Amino acid sequence: MTVDVLKANELKKAAPVFGQLSFDDHEQVVFCNDKDTGLKAIIGIHNTVLGPALGGTRMWNYNSEWDALNDVLRLSRGMTFKSAVTGLNLGGGKAVIIGDAKTQKTPELMRKFGEFVHSLSGKYITAEDVGMETADMDTVREVTPYVTGISEDKGGAGNPSPVTAYGVYMGMKAAAKFRFGNDDLQGRSVLVEGIGHVGESLVAYLAKEGAKIFISDINEAKLQQVKEIYNAEIFSGDVYAANVDIYSPCALGATINDNTIERLRAVIIAGAANNQLADDTRHGIVLREKGIVYAPDFLINAGGIINVYAELEGYGRKEIMEKTENIYNTTLEILNSAEANDISTHEAALKVAQQRIADRKNKK
Repeated sequence: MTVDVLKANELKKAAPVFGQLSFDDHEQVVFCNDKDTGLKAIIGIHNTVLGPALGGTRMWNYNSEWDALNDVLRLSRGMTFKSAVTGLNLGGGKAVIIGDAKTQKTPELMRKFGEFVHSLSGKYITAEDVGMETADMDTVREVTPYVTGISEDKGGAGNPSPVTAYGVYMGMKAAAKFRFGNDDLQGRSVLVEGIGHVGESLVAYLAKEGAKIFISDINEAKLQQVKEIYNAEIFSGDVYAANVDIYSPCALGATINDNTIERLRAVIIAGAANNQLADDTRHGIVLREKGIVYAPDFLINAGGIINVYAELEGYGRKEIMEKTENIYNTTLEILNSAEANDISTHEAALKVAQQRIADRKNKK
């Protein structure tokens, strides 16, 4: 073990939060524990300059608590920039619950989690994410008003996944316009990695336009189901080396990393997963050097937060879809700005988000 690794490990022991590479001046990190329900959760509040921190709750069986902490820090930071670049008056937050959503999630656990959310008095507002359903948000709502994405019959905007997928679809079309000169996806080959709620909805949009769709997922039954419904082709090889026009990561993040980036053959990356770049700065530059058009994830997957934001602002389905459709225009602006300034598309999007936050901070 090298001296640098030893020093890094010692730093983690001495500073379990501040020593994390993903810590980016977060305002608050809350560790939640309840012995009776088995709840172990972490809430990350990155920035509240633009408004209360809104972000979903993810339940995942992490390999370690370090992995869970790193995930919530990266995700909450991403939510800050997602809201800022989309023009929403929201800050960035996220929560993770450590455990298997299929076997360990109970109404009691969700209510207890809701009590922790409530204790923050609205500084953090939760919503649905991986491992969660709309019904879980309804349960959280029983103990706190600081939750969005509840059922429509309870006054909410409902499942945000289809709206998230629509935003990704808009961003993908914008990337195609930038790369190919037109946004027609008919006949374009697209590999969708991760066929969850968002991934399947994205496949539906692509199928309607006539794209040639390849799908990949660890759930074989789901793959067969989606294949039959949308006439998609199951891809079983190396997804990163697939000879397709567009790679669309819609599962977990960091799939664009040192191990995969050199194998990529797609000329566009446009997907719903958060934090797709393992190293935001370095990998964004490498993609630019390779001539791969990267549609920044925190921009094009913002449809979900636009959907749940409607519950706070009181606007309806028509305005939700109009705001989400505008992701197309914003994406084109970001891609053109990156090219004009000879910077990565991630950096171009980040600059827009950071400037909006800085402007609001100065006004305050």
